[in-house]
Amino acid sequence: MSYPKDVGIIDCMMGIPTHADRSGWYNSFKPLLNDQQSRDMFKMPAQYMFKDIPENTADVSDFVKWTVEQMDKHNIHKAMVGFNEDPTSERAAKDFGDRFFFDLPCNPGNGMEEVRRVKRLHAEYGIKSVSVFPAGTVPQVAINDARMYPLYACCIELDIPICLNVGVPGPRIPMHTQKVEHLDEVCWFFPDLKVVMRHGAEPWEDLAVKLMLKYPNLYYSTSAFAPKHYPKSIIDYANSRGSDKIIYAGYFPMGLSLDRIFKDMDDVPFKADVWPKFLRENAMRVFSLGEE
Repeated sequence: MSYPKDVGIIDCMMGIPTHADRSGWYNSFKPLLNDQQSRDMFKMPAQYMFKDIPENTADVSDFVKWTVEQMDKHNIHKAMVGFNEDPTSERAAKDFGDRFFFDLPCNPGNGMEEVRRVKRLHAEYGIKSVSVFPAGTVPQVAINDARMYPLYACCIELDIPICLNVGVPGPRIPMHTQKVEHLDEVCWFFPDLKVVMRHGAEPWEDLAVKLMLKYPNLYYSTSAFAPKHYPKSIIDYANSRGSDKIIYAGYFPMGLSLDRIFKDMDDVPFKADVWPKFLRENAMRVFSLGEE
């Protein structure tokens, strides 16, 4: 069946551009890219995986307003975007606080300085999540590395989730930091920590399902995957015991257009009772977005 068009969608991974050329989003891990093609030729470091990266928006003068307009076209009620401590993020929070909520991209290598930053921005802007790209952190930091533990403890203290990229990273950088098996140790040691997997968990998606069955504090979001490529094991899990665990997240405008995502969405074989949870209700609960 097609997805319900009357559900106000919560998108748990979106970006707001700050200028027409979005390549600057990837500068933080550019030192990890060893091949010249990744460094110089791609619009994004995983471009070989995406055929329809949204084009640059040279004619846009107000990117915050433009992003909201794209959301409106697809009935996206709220979107989680990275808070970058810049004028764009601050304006999104001030002028469109009813449409955006924020995760805070973090570098666990910064130790307690990063913990203090999380607490400060949580108090000032109501940050709803911390996010870490383990393979894209310079230097790389594994999911179960001791340097991650202060951030995990901080998230528990603030009662917010942490979003972690898991599985083989798209950019041509080493993958060992993002092996899904690392989550077993983290979820065991921090039973009060809400962990949301990002970017697929492939090729260990079956293990991701097994760990979600094992740990009530572990969730999965569909970021960076067009709906036609959602792993079968994830769909099967959502349609059975995991209807409360799978959360919609797109990847606009980093790698996927909203037109592409929602064109594919009708073909996802979720059961009728799964759709509202997937598109909205699970995100509302996990990210504590309140009752609406």
